[in-house]
Amino acid sequence: MLAIIAAVIFGLALILDLTDASIGDVINGGTLLTAGLLCVALHLAGVGTSVRAGGWRRSRR
Repeated sequence: MLAIIAAVIFGLALILDLTDASIGDVINGGTLLTAGLLCVALHLAGVGTSVRAGGWRRSRR
């Protein structure tokens, strides 16, 4: 889920960069790029995954 959010944020950052626009004084292309990288880092770290607290379960055979 965080990877999809990061892709949307990167898309907005690209559009803002191509049009030389900004959303206010604080939010610009660089801010969105940083937010997108944060979402990717959290996704790669495993935040928001569906693995429960018990961890991986082994099946007995």
